[in-house]
Amino acid sequence: METSLRRAAAPAGAVAERTVLRNGGTVRDAVAVEEPLEIRVDGDRLATTMRTPGADGDLALGFLFAEGIISGVEDVGTVIHCGRPGEEGYGNVMDVRSAAGMRIDPERILEGRRFVPVSAACGVCGRLSIDHLMERIRTLPAGEPVAPALVAAGMEILARSQPVFERTGGLHAAVLVGRDGAPIASAEDVGRHNAVDKVVGAALRAGRVGPRAAAGPAPALLAVSGRAGFEIVQKAAAAGVPVIASVSAPSSLAVDLARAAGVTLCGFVRGERMNVYANGERLGLTGP
Repeated sequence: METSLRRAAAPAGAVAERTVLRNGGTVRDAVAVEEPLEIRVDGDRLATTMRTPGADGDLALGFLFAEGIISGVEDVGTVIHCGRPGEEGYGNVMDVRSAAGMRIDPERILEGRRFVPVSAACGVCGRLSIDHLMERIRTLPAGEPVAPALVAAGMEILARSQPVFERTGGLHAAVLVGRDGAPIASAEDVGRHNAVDKVVGAALRAGRVGPRAAAGPAPALLAVSGRAGFEIVQKAAAAGVPVIASVSAPSSLAVDLARAAGVTLCGFVRGERMNVYANGERLGLTGP
């Protein structure tokens, strides 16, 4: 299977330099940038996440879509950075505005106005309850089978989509891949779930994800660095992505949710060698 292996470029603002001690002297070293991003809906603060700057609009869209706060880009009029040039925190606030004739209503999902704390390692923090998520998770149909070679191809693309990690060694990455092995979207971030929100938001904006997606085939695979936790499975299921591949292990809750949601969950992927924790029949395998 042919794959796109062109290396991605690092987004502006994702890398900083700091002075470090090394071998008895000092040098300037590249480090990944971590800054807060406040997400607002129609001017009201909804969530704050620690993220690496870059694709902030996609992050906001992906987050709102995965949480069920928007059903698609049709709900959204504009996504803009807030603040005035020179203002402290300028560029670290994204305001998602409702489309004309629409009203994005977080309270419908969050059951009452509240500040939702989200950090780069939070997982399910900021959500009301796991039970609430399980009630609204999307269960995917069996659909067409996926070749194990696509999983291997997706991990190759993931390895080539981490320019900031190559410079700093400090970020996670995610990539969405189509059935043809072509990348749909890729992103890096200090948080795994942020990287996934970024690629889902990019695919949503491009018309590849969502109830009215028509710009091209839907993503068949989400490849992620690090472990596959509960929130990764939840976001993939919300986006209708049938297969998740990670370089590390899933959590127990991720396995349980993947089995319930009809998502094929692969871990410890090394080429076409992998552990399949859920719904292996989609890959032509028998078992979990």
